Amino acid sequence: MRRQLTAALLAALAGAVATPAAAQVEIQWWHSMGGALGEALNELAAKFNDSQKEYKVVATYKGSYPESMTAAIAAFRAGQAPHILQVFEVGTATMMAAKGAIKPVYQLMKEQGEPFDPKSYLPVVTGYYSDQQGNMLSFPFNSSTVMFYINKDAFRKAGLDPNKPPRTWKEVLAAADKLKAAGQECVYTTSWPSWKHIENFSAWHNLPIGTKENGFGGLDTQFVFNSPVHVKHIAMLAEMAKKGQFTYAGRTNQGDAKFSSGECAMFTGSTGAQAGIRKAAKFDWSINFIPYHDDVPGAPQNSIIGGASLWVMSGRKPEEYKGVARFFAFLSRPEVQMEWHMKTGYVPITMAAYEMTKKSGFYERDPGAELAVKQLTNKAPTANSKGLRFGNFVQGRTVIEEELEAAFAGKKSAKAALDDAVKRANEILRQFEAANR
Repeated sequence: MRRQLTAALLAALAGAVATPAAAQVEIQWWHSMGGALGEALNELAAKFNDSQKEYKVVATYKGSYPESMTAAIAAFRAGQAPHILQVFEVGTATMMAAKGAIKPVYQLMKEQGEPFDPKSYLPVVTGYYSDQQGNMLSFPFNSSTVMFYINKDAFRKAGLDPNKPPRTWKEVLAAADKLKAAGQECVYTTSWPSWKHIENFSAWHNLPIGTKENGFGGLDTQFVFNSPVHVKHIAMLAEMAKKGQFTYAGRTNQGDAKFSSGECAMFTGSTGAQAGIRKAAKFDWSINFIPYHDDVPGAPQNSIIGGASLWVMSGRKPEEYKGVARFFAFLSRPEVQMEWHMKTGYVPITMAAYEMTKKSGFYERDPGAELAVKQLTNKAPTANSKGLRFGNFVQGRTVIEEELEAAFAGKKSAKAALDDAVKRANEILRQFEAANR
């Protein structure tokens, strides 16, 4: 009997050894990051995968933000949506309205018992991705803001002090004259023109983009970014373009390459542009607060975030959602956030990560890296500067870009372009309102 029991036990042990380990649960993550940022994102996914054996995050590049949103909607309708979708900040209202398609992050984390405290995130980040009850609907990931970059070597060549970058638009114009006179072909350019010159411009000058607290207060909001101050600013840019001092680069991040290659001397772009600039620039450069018009009372106020958050798609199995929640908890770790912030230039999304980065001495070695957080928190956010929430703003932004292009090309006056942009974009808001009553 003892021999039979021993034989049975050995057979069972042999069977256990021969049985393959349980397969990892795959988590599909669709994103819109290429180049140096895409490399940093892939490293994050690999680090999580190496930290445990139960789950495997598979990161897949799906093109630009609008392209990845379109692909995810089509995949959802076909029952093949990814678990996680990276959506840029202007898609927030559209995703919130996609009832049945998303699983709110605050629900996910609660159900899966993973730590999640909205108060641990930067307030300007929390507010952007929360509903009116303060529940976070998506997970903050790559939060950025617009910054002002200068080529210090080009400034030296033009006889400008490279350690005194322009603070106001008057100073930008004065610097532009000297740079142009020194033979600088491309004086100033920008990425994301609507984000910089309408959305962040409005917040930085404490001006509303739209009524109802920029859409936070209800669907029946109206755009109002055709004020005299807005018109004056766009007219200034159009005049700079006419004089060869402003080079229009395109609607998204095309301006990044124009600066990092040394072609343009001044540039407004995302904090996230730093990863590419560090990799490509062969010149001395600095990152600074965005300029402001010093005749606007209260300016500068605070800038608003850009970048993207991670939305969880509905219809997945509980064990898959457990993996998503574990991944989000991993991304929230201060040391993970600190490394992401240092590599990419994106803002650390938690206060703990910001404090850890401070203590590490990173900001003493690279003072510009802290400026994004300081600019976002320059003053307590107002109803005009806490962000925006407009339905179908992907289409709304396209309309704005078309009208800005008409102004920059001299085809329309700044006032006509902004009046037309407001009119056309308001029509898009009314369509969204009618569809989501």
